Amino acid sequence: MSLLRVRAGTAALVLAVSLVAPTAAAAAGPAPAAGPAPLAPTAEELRLDGAVPREILRRSGFDAVAAEFARRLERAHSAAQARRIVVREGSALWRRAVDRAQGRGPAGGDLSRDDDRPLYWARLGMTRQVRTWQPAFGLGEERRAALLDALERTSRGRSDLRLPHDGKVKRVLVTGFDPFTLDRDIRISNPSGAAALALDGTVIETGRGPARVEAAVFPVRWRDFADGTVERTLRPGLEELDLFVTVSQGRVGRFDVERTNGAWRGGFPDNENTGSTGTVPVSDPASQPQWTSTTLPYAAIVAAPTGRFPVLDNTGVTEIPAGGTGPVVRPDGPTPGSTARAGGGGDYLSNEIAYRATLLRDRLGLHDSLPGGHVHTPVLQFGAGNTGEVTDPAFVRNRLDIVAQVRAIVGTAVSATGRTRG
Repeated sequence: MSLLRVRAGTAALVLAVSLVAPTAAAAAGPAPAAGPAPLAPTAEELRLDGAVPREILRRSGFDAVAAEFARRLERAHSAAQARRIVVREGSALWRRAVDRAQGRGPAGGDLSRDDDRPLYWARLGMTRQVRTWQPAFGLGEERRAALLDALERTSRGRSDLRLPHDGKVKRVLVTGFDPFTLDRDIRISNPSGAAALALDGTVIETGRGPARVEAAVFPVRWRDFADGTVERTLRPGLEELDLFVTVSQGRVGRFDVERTNGAWRGGFPDNENTGSTGTVPVSDPASQPQWTSTTLPYAAIVAAPTGRFPVLDNTGVTEIPAGGTGPVVRPDGPTPGSTARAGGGGDYLSNEIAYRATLLRDRLGLHDSLPGGHVHTPVLQFGAGNTGEVTDPAFVRNRLDIVAQVRAIVGTAVSATGRTRG
């Protein structure tokens, strides 16, 4: 979209008009300089135009979110006012999605409450509004980027992480992800995101007392991770936690506790259809290790009866051995001096969030005191024969069972650890 251009008349006409009388515009002074042109929607936002996203939004009651947000945004007369609107509406979207998932308020339609997809598609509708908005006061690139960042933080629960002050209550952080591989099947849901919505703000009774869970959802975009979204979210409260679990969707029919995380991006396309291959970009590369490890009580988690899906202790990695030139699969973890090519959780963003979170834990000196690491859920599958419907009974049952098992795994992990905060 380009700015409007005003064509000048002939020089003689301009001169004649100026000799008669000043125009209203001239009397009012020069027009304010317009800001840069609005941005084009991203590949992720353009998927909103498909029939499936529209159906998901309609059947959940979230179909009016973007339009209502746009109307409120149009009332803004300054960037500061726009920011207040963005923060308020982004926070309201997150709370609405959490309330819906936890059975509060109207369902808004016939789509099951445990569904994470309404939040995902409604957020994209809002980010597209901010990206393409052209207010009368002009909006520079930095301020538009700041609005988008504020919307991402608030609508993902990242600005809503409220740790309890009661020392008797354990503090737990759980993170999930957006749906991904949407060009393969746009109907996809991500059970890790559903688990985050179901657990946010809830209390789990454990063998070591009550545990309060705070949750957030991360995007499936390489650029956000390179910009430090994980570190900015986790760093403020990490030292106050008793346990953290990053969660993502993994393999069919099983949970995995990932033992080792690698410092390598494999380049698989993200939700913006972009890839990134190379060493995970962090802010202190001089001390960047090739591998980090979980400090979750994996043996206790694997042994516990947490649900219908088996839970495995995944120790495998892919490495280039010291002095070697090609990648080698190691079922029992990395060898000394090797270079990472895939952690137990692969080389995509699930491995990267695990690597970044555990690296931050270690750099803060918390490796031996803070249990934390990554858990992969089973792939969320539709019922047999469903190739076009956005939901079905088996799909809902599978998601509910996965979410319940994530809750049980978190409770087991808290029960098996005894961190004492200093």
